[in-house]
Amino acid sequence: MIKKPEMILIDVDGTLVDSVPDLAYCVDEMRKQLGLPVYGEARVREWVGNGVERLVRRALIGKLEGEPDEALFARAYPLFLQLYAENTSKRSRLYPGVRQGLDYLRAQGYKLGCVTNKAARFTEPLLRDLGIDGYFGIVISGDTLARKKPDPLPLLHAAEFFAVKPQQSLMIGDSVSDVKASRAAGFQIACMTYGYNHGQDIREENPDVVMDSMAELPQILEQSQQGAA
Repeated sequence: MIKKPEMILIDVDGTLVDSVPDLAYCVDEMRKQLGLPVYGEARVREWVGNGVERLVRRALIGKLEGEPDEALFARAYPLFLQLYAENTSKRSRLYPGVRQGLDYLRAQGYKLGCVTNKAARFTEPLLRDLGIDGYFGIVISGDTLARKKPDPLPLLHAAEFFAVKPQQSLMIGDSVSDVKASRAAGFQIACMTYGYNHGQDIREENPDVVMDSMAELPQILEQSQQGAA
């Protein structure tokens, strides 16, 4: 059970959007250009969730932890950025229930923001191309501020922007990074079961609410409203 929030912030990758098909395409094309074998979407899906630079580093060594040769990374990273600039939204899709959930939140008058670790040059076209940019009063990308999630700064910045207290705020995400940022900021946190959390069940991080679909938001928030009453 959560308290009814005044402001709701929502993560992008793994929460609103399944962006792995585009990211995996770019990883494999990058590796082809470097003369390396490709991985395929299933492998790449395990590495997404901590920003593009971290993804490229993981894609060069083929695992979550560790560092590639810096000279190889210096060649690979610009290739990936160019590929992703051209393939930000060609294969990415909204998860089922997302538009239904956003329509409900907007109709109920919630202050809505988007907080992601994806760089603005990719975030803004992606939201626009998928037709959901108009739902958000503020969009905070990974390079908008000096620090990004799991640091609480982006969440606190949004709360200040909307003049809402952290304890009256809810973050919706999919990863341990979202949980850590929310706890540090004093936010409530709801997590999606389907997101990018490196194969770990997000329930292990003890979020306040776990959802299979954003279509569950009306029921969850109406219960919170009754609890507040």
